[in-house]
Amino acid sequence: MISKPYEIKLDIFEGPMDLLVHLIKKHEVDIYDIPIALITNQFLEYIELLKSMNIDSAGDFLLMAATLAKIKSAMLLPTQEGEEDEEDPRLEITRPLLEYLQIKSAAEQLYERDILGKDTFSRIPVKGDFPVGSEDKIIKVGLFELIDAFKKILDNISEDHRIDFSADRISVKDRITEIIDILEEKRSIVFSEIFSSSLDKSDVVITFLALLEMVKLGLIQVAQHVQSGIIRLFYI
Repeated sequence: MISKPYEIKLDIFEGPMDLLVHLIKKHEVDIYDIPIALITNQFLEYIELLKSMNIDSAGDFLLMAATLAKIKSAMLLPTQEGEEDEEDPRLEITRPLLEYLQIKSAAEQLYERDILGKDTFSRIPVKGDFPVGSEDKIIKVGLFELIDAFKKILDNISEDHRIDFSADRISVKDRITEIIDILEEKRSIVFSEIFSSSLDKSDVVITFLALLEMVKLGLIQVAQHVQSGIIRLFYI
């Protein structure tokens, strides 16, 4: 009997604009002077990684990839005589990015407000869970920061261990149960430590998918110490 390949579909809880913002911040580039070739190539790399884990990255992500590819092609074309005053092709993505950042900033300000005198939003756990000083900053971690941390873990696994979902393995649901058991006891754990018992890439991917599902369901919160870069998972 031939076993069916393992499949898991998760809705992305951050979109293509979030990925663009992440890449721009990561490379510390000017939003008005985006290195379109670099950003396009890295955007496609993220999409490939999401697809390799069977995470649904269709729709808006692919549309954004097509837009970036079109801008990249336009910038490779030689400038014709008399066309010096033509609009920069990158403005096609810069304008909506600026609008998105404004909306996101307004949403974050609303998130911090109290409603009817009572906080109705969850807060980042206190930094007493981190071995830091009183002046150190802690920030919430988004999907793509998590993916960056996950990629580092994958890179440390031997190339001999390939992702294989055809074999019988623990399900994402069961892995979530295991992680909850750990967090009920410890309340929080360093991101990398949750993978310490995983032996190969397939186990690591299943663990990561379980964490993404838990974030989406609001079971855990993820925060990072700015100076050390340590990412920690908190049980809500």
